[in-house]
Amino acid sequence: MSALQRIFGHDTKFFDLLENGAAAAKHSATILVALLPKLAGNPSPEVLADLSTARRKHKRISQQTTEELCKNFVTPLEREDIEALSHSLYKIPKTAEKFGERLLLAPQHVRGMELKKQLAMLERAADTVVLMVKELRKGVNIEKVQAQNEQLQEIEGEADKLVLESLRDLYNGDHSALHVVVHKDLFELLEKVFDRCRDVGNIVFHIVLKHS
Repeated sequence: MSALQRIFGHDTKFFDLLENGAAAAKHSATILVALLPKLAGNPSPEVLADLSTARRKHKRISQQTTEELCKNFVTPLEREDIEALSHSLYKIPKTAEKFGERLLLAPQHVRGMELKKQLAMLERAADTVVLMVKELRKGVNIEKVQAQNEQLQEIEGEADKLVLESLRDLYNGDHSALHVVVHKDLFELLEKVFDRCRDVGNIVFHIVLKHS
C-alpha cells in the first residue's frame, strides 16, 4: 500500500473532491475555448454566467473539502497539502471568471482578438491538471507525475512567450491608449490562468515526491 493510500485509508472522499475540483477547473477552461469563435462579434453575457456558475460550483467543492478535513483525522501536514491543492484548483475558475468579466467590459476593443493558440494551450494545461490530480488516487508514480508536471511547466513557458509576442505586437501597433490597456489587461489575466495550472502541478508533484 502506498504512503498516500495509508494516509487516506479506504475512504475515497478526498480523492473524489479533488478530482471534482480538477474537473470544474477544466470546465472553466473549456468555456474560455468555446468563447473564441464569439470574439468576432459581441461576446454574450451568457459566457460570464457560465464562468460564474463554474466558479461557484468549485467554491462549494473547496468548502466541502475544508469541512471534511475538519471532521476527519488526517495528520496536520497532509491536511495542509489537501487544503493547498483544493485552494489552488479553485483559483483556476476564479481567474477564468475575472478574464470573462474584463472581456465584457469593453467588447468593442476585443472584437477579433487573436487567442486561438493561447486557448488551445490552456485546454492542454487543464487536461494535464486533471490527469495529475487523478494520479493521487492511484498511489505514488513519481516518474509519471514528474513527466506530467514538466509538460505543464513547458505549456506555461510557451504561453508566456506567446503573451510577450502579443504584447510586442500591441505596443508596436497603431492603437489607441485604451485599446492597449484593455488588451494588455486581458493578456496578463490569461497568463495568470496558466500560472494557476502550473501551481497545481507543483503542489501535486510536491505531495507525490514527499510520499514516494
